Amino acid sequence: MSPDEQQPGATGPTGPPVCYRHPDRESNIRCTRCERPVCGDCMVSASVGFQCPDCVRQGGRRVREARTVAGGRVVPTSASAIVTKTLIGLNLAVFVLVLVIGNNFVDRMLLFGRFFMGGRWQGVAEGQWYRLLTATFLHQQFWHIALNMVGLWMLGPPLEAALGRTRFIALYLVSGLGGSATSYLIADPHQGSLGASGALFGLFGAMIVLGRRLNHDLRPLVILLVLNLMITFLNMGTIDWRAHIGGLITGTLAAIGLVYAPQRNRTPIQVGSLLAVSAVIVAVVLIRTAQLG
Repeated sequence: MSPDEQQPGATGPTGPPVCYRHPDRESNIRCTRCERPVCGDCMVSASVGFQCPDCVRQGGRRVREARTVAGGRVVPTSASAIVTKTLIGLNLAVFVLVLVIGNNFVDRMLLFGRFFMGGRWQGVAEGQWYRLLTATFLHQQFWHIALNMVGLWMLGPPLEAALGRTRFIALYLVSGLGGSATSYLIADPHQGSLGASGALFGLFGAMIVLGRRLNHDLRPLVILLVLNLMITFLNMGTIDWRAHIGGLITGTLAAIGLVYAPQRNRTPIQVGSLLAVSAVIVAVVLIRTAQLG
């Protein structure tokens, strides 16, 4: 360096170096990135030496936030599975209401096409579309809610971690609605249906899609799914197999759009795929309503 070249942040060619942010403070400590002098109030500890506040801010802007394969945020373990825990809490709260209020509460939330009750016709065909969703949180037997909540606790956390909270709750709700819509389409309109099983089968399908995307060994999951399907079809008189199959298909299709969306334009493609699946669900409901009209 030539004798008359001024050091960054110095007061003059021969003056002592001063902090580039506080010219009245001398400093012999320099930023390891830009080499400008920084005083004790400005220097920020780095892995090697110190950095100035400007370099720290610029470095933070260049560092991309860690994302999962589906574009979800990577969250710390202490904050994981919040949506899964919330869904379990909602299901348990509704179950307690069923125990306290009884059949009147069940009748208002149960899924069925059309039924004469309380002196009037009621059901999805009569415009009570909310039953497609409320029925997915409804359980009457202890064994029913216990099995479903254990399944949700097994499948929910890994999917929530991979998809992110928003995508996971969207997948869960769409799967549940897909199961309800399938049951509404095929079942006798007087036959009631309830439970979170449709949503859980959707999570099964999503786990297989995710495992395929990550090249995981799918054999244990496939075996578990086959066992659940066997139980479903061996108890067709007491289990709504239509909701199970509908939820499985819906969750699988929704997960394909979420997991395989390319990184470029990922969010629009994911939103579009969820909207497309939702549009099919709406179409199914409208078709069945017209049949029952």
